[in-house]
Amino acid sequence: MASAFAVFVFFVAAVTVLGFLAARWGSRNLHALEEWALAGRGFGTIVSWFLLGGDLYTAYTFIAVPALVYGAGAIGFFAVPYTTIAYPFVFLVMTRFWSVASRRGYVTLADFVRDRYGDRWLEIAVAVTGFLGAMPYIALQLTGMQVIFVQFGARTPLAQDLALFVAFALLAAYTYTSGLRAPALIAFVKDVLIYATIAAAMAIIPARLGGWAHVFSASAAALAAHTPPGGLLLPHGLYFAYASLAFGSSLSLFLYPHSITSLLSARSKLVIQRNAALLPLYSILLALLALLGFCALAAGVDVGKNASLAVPLLLRAMFPGWLLGVAYSAIVIGALVPAAIMAIGSANLFASNVLREFHRERPSGETRQAKVLCIGVLVVGLLLVFFMPVPYAINFQLLGGAWMLQVVPAAAIGLFTRWFEPRALLVGWAAGMVAATLMGIASGFKTTFALGGLVGYLGLYALALNLAVAMILTFLFNALRIARLDDATAAADYA
Repeated sequence: MASAFAVFVFFVAAVTVLGFLAARWGSRNLHALEEWALAGRGFGTIVSWFLLGGDLYTAYTFIAVPALVYGAGAIGFFAVPYTTIAYPFVFLVMTRFWSVASRRGYVTLADFVRDRYGDRWLEIAVAVTGFLGAMPYIALQLTGMQVIFVQFGARTPLAQDLALFVAFALLAAYTYTSGLRAPALIAFVKDVLIYATIAAAMAIIPARLGGWAHVFSASAAALAAHTPPGGLLLPHGLYFAYASLAFGSSLSLFLYPHSITSLLSARSKLVIQRNAALLPLYSILLALLALLGFCALAAGVDVGKNASLAVPLLLRAMFPGWLLGVAYSAIVIGALVPAAIMAIGSANLFASNVLREFHRERPSGETRQAKVLCIGVLVVGLLLVFFMPVPYAINFQLLGGAWMLQVVPAAAIGLFTRWFEPRALLVGWAAGMVAATLMGIASGFKTTFALGGLVGYLGLYALALNLAVAMILTFLFNALRIARLDDATAAADYA
């Protein structure tokens, strides 16, 4: 493990230096919020591709997806179609958002909701939802780092917490200093390491296990012995759960604050369209990573009660020391990049949509507030890791996805029509948030819920309630001829 640790320290130190040097990349007017938070909206196709890849394919990719496959079997592959379905949504919907955001200088999704509906409370609801959705996602990245620190000897809770705190301090420091340019620059290193790790894993691990035929037969036998039993194929009763998880997750993926932040940093609408066509390449890597869950089963990896250890322990058993260091570096850096973007996106929401009420313009003081709030967001994520552990990190993240789905009527649908009455949208949002949370608690913080005997994604059920309430109340308010608030956007803004 000495050589693995040396390689690991080298790469982590290198990306930390890059994070601070990123402040010198391009314009250095980091006192302006758009420069610090969106890199001046100047990223082209290549930089955006790496940034979005670093933003969306994270420690979640390396740790949680194979862990779910290891623990439950085929249902874990829902992440492959969901990331693919999301890109037509980006091409059709989010390019329209980029257009209006670019024309009107929006930094967040809540900025658009404020102008579209003229309702301050709906704006705050969208901002709070983004913050709540991002928290478990940030915690997931920190959990991924914690798993790797355990492999390097941090066995006691105190040692794990100390290692995680050091990583957090470095992350917070260069994010505060360099803003979005830091994760954008580090994403280049992160993606190269991920591609190298996956290529090595596909070349080495199946061969050492006797080929894919043996991997599948051995993992099928191991899954059949689980409680409840899993399998290589979905049982009939989980078809709708699989489909609804994939579809519902795809709708929420690009509504998160970090996704919005990465999109708005693009130079043009064409950059986003190109990336919507190119980013599905990452889904191929995701499918290969999911297969590592089967490899861990075939290798007889014993994770105890923590399925998140499946891939780290598998790599430790199969890779030579130096290559293990590369793989573990990829996982940790794969957590640092999205955690930084998530913190920036969440801080933008508070600075622009909660505290902006106290500023007539967007002075440097707002940027300072965003920087301080960015650190606060990371602190909250760290506290979640310390005090709110969950059996599968992916389930915690998907509860955040269920919350994010509740802004679809106001934000995504609102890009195409203003038929919904803003106060009806606010009540519908509240109904959806409460329903998603209650179903999550009732299911033990799993992502599926049996409604009328049909097992499906709880976030999609909550969204259906949200839309129903918003539609009924809109009809009611229209019938009562209640005056609507002004729409500050114009048709030309969406062109």
